[in-house]
Amino acid sequence: MEVTESNPPASEYFGRLTFSGDVMLKRLPPDVAMSLSNTIGRGSPLDPKVANTVAAAMKDWAIEHGATHFCHWFHPLTGSTAEKHDAFLSVNADGVAIEKFSGNALILGEPDASSFPSGGIRDTYEARGYTAWDGNSPAFLLSTTEGVTTLCIPTAFVSYTGEALDMKTPLIRSVEAVAKQAGRILRFFGTDEGVNQVVGTLGCEQEYFLVDQELFRDRLDLVTCGRTLLGASAPKGHQLDDHYFGAIPARVLSFMTEAESRLFELGVPVKTRHNEVAPGQYEVAPTFETTNVAVDHQMLLMHILKDVARKHGFECLIHEKPFAGINGSGKHINWSLSTDAGVNLLDPQDETHTNMQFLVFLCAVIRAADKHADLLRASIASAGNDHRLGANEAPPAIMSIFLGEMLTDILDQLEAGKPRKTMKGGTLDLNALSLPQIPRHSGDRNRTSPFAFTGNKFEFRAVGSTASVAWPTTVLNTMIAESLDYMAAQLEKRAGKKPTAAKLETATRALLKEVVKEHRRVCFDGDGYGDEWTAEAERRGLPNVRDSAHALPAFKSRQATSLFSKYGVLSGRELKARADILLEQYATKLEIEGRTMSSLIRTEVLPAALRTQAELADVVGATQVAGVECPDSEAELRLLVSYVSELRASVDEIDASLGTPGKDPEKHAKQLRTTLVPAMERARAASDALEARIPTELWPLPTYAEMLLVGR
Repeated sequence: MEVTESNPPASEYFGRLTFSGDVMLKRLPPDVAMSLSNTIGRGSPLDPKVANTVAAAMKDWAIEHGATHFCHWFHPLTGSTAEKHDAFLSVNADGVAIEKFSGNALILGEPDASSFPSGGIRDTYEARGYTAWDGNSPAFLLSTTEGVTTLCIPTAFVSYTGEALDMKTPLIRSVEAVAKQAGRILRFFGTDEGVNQVVGTLGCEQEYFLVDQELFRDRLDLVTCGRTLLGASAPKGHQLDDHYFGAIPARVLSFMTEAESRLFELGVPVKTRHNEVAPGQYEVAPTFETTNVAVDHQMLLMHILKDVARKHGFECLIHEKPFAGINGSGKHINWSLSTDAGVNLLDPQDETHTNMQFLVFLCAVIRAADKHADLLRASIASAGNDHRLGANEAPPAIMSIFLGEMLTDILDQLEAGKPRKTMKGGTLDLNALSLPQIPRHSGDRNRTSPFAFTGNKFEFRAVGSTASVAWPTTVLNTMIAESLDYMAAQLEKRAGKKPTAAKLETATRALLKEVVKEHRRVCFDGDGYGDEWTAEAERRGLPNVRDSAHALPAFKSRQATSLFSKYGVLSGRELKARADILLEQYATKLEIEGRTMSSLIRTEVLPAALRTQAELADVVGATQVAGVECPDSEAELRLLVSYVSELRASVDEIDASLGTPGKDPEKHAKQLRTTLVPAMERARAASDALEARIPTELWPLPTYAEMLLVGR
């Protein structure tokens, strides 16, 4: 597409709908702009004196872009975002109308706190809650595809009594907790000069499917549950691996281009787009940003994908497993720590074996993943992710770390004593004069690992595609804060707070040797999909929690309560509330799926199956009356009857499993996992077998073959 005035390069309009950068500098007095910049860039508290000035500038800017309303935009415990729109228009007692937006309205809001999930923190009669402006994440203008624009102010959301009722508040607390402990490590090694703060950084990839909207609307399961509860495999899935990185269909590319343009305007630095493994599956990935902003942008990305997809006649499916038997969708969190000067603390550098500071951070992460594997697993638990973990390029439910050859070799050296060398990757000679030699990395990549080191960051690959990345990042930050705290305390104890270089090196090597020896069992570079790894993990004593109903109760343990409360991330009450909410959401989603499947089978599949059975019975009867033997048709009729009988029995089991929930969310979740899920699996098997035998004109639902040909 040619660059023109109507189609400028992205750099010219990137971030134009965010109140930051040049927009902020042009509209605020210098001292106010500096104060707000410090809040955004350094995490400094907002000066209340500047709030009215900022609010007035925001209002004028928003109105110039066509906005008539503003909202406090927050992340309640539903896993999505929420917003209550208020008009700028204000009418005084004399009937005079004027647009107003005060500093108080910018900083503080009062949404109803009793209608969101609270895990018992709020009751129906306890409705007051507060939203508080998060100045670290810029306000933005969000427009619909129809052109309605709203000023959105990112906020935290807490109860009247001060407990966090959102994803953002504990995320920010966890960012501060891990930054504080990382700062202690920097001070110990004397590398904190010129560093004002340590910042977490994230890069959040997003996988998704596209289906034609007309087909989507004809599938009650997709509309209600986001995934197909029934559906026989298409003749062609991703067996030939020809979709991955293939040419993007023109209609899909048009959708991607518009979605990217809208994201660029919102300051979301999307970088990569491509076909994913499964037909109809795609991926978009941004560059790294600070944690809090990256989380807000990830929620915006999902919103924009869905909004723009509908404009192009698609429905964007974010669910982890919209189609059985083919690649599922994840959301890889690329996590690292950096200084505000831009130094990546997880960069191993060339001579890694001499980089003691990096090795301390590395071993702290290894220790955290081993010590808190149950929490890491629970952080990505959901009804949708249960369908994905362990197959089709998704990592297994066993939490392990991939390090690669070079770092694994250094761990061997640390465990044996003094590390003496760093393995080099060298170059690859492609044996053709016209092709260049390729610099070879010192370690491979492993797509079967749930938590992999990928050069200068860790990639948490087990996160589900529907998840808000705030929660797994909060858990990860808190775990690593505890581990860095341990490492710093041990180093200070062994070497003193101002050690000599020799004493520092001796203490560090001794500590690293102990941590590696105790916790390297969580490191595994092999095939995470193989049965051999499951057996090996069991021998190592690593937990293998296969479903969410049994993973989520980890948040109720004393160890978890102590961890989150010690670092000020979540109180015991706040953590218990989240555990109960996650269990209730898991159970509720299963119940919705069960009821949807029952309805689909009883109202669509069974009538089609019975009609097919009746027509075949007529054919068999007429053939027999004519005195002609038809053993194949008779066998097919018996098979149809058996599948129909199995379908009836299993759907009756589904209905029986959907009883009244008990008061204990954990028991209810486990009961549904034990009774409802197997009944649904049996019903699906019978239905899918029937689909393969029912004539196309009688089958009532769009098929996999139809839905997976999107954009072709």
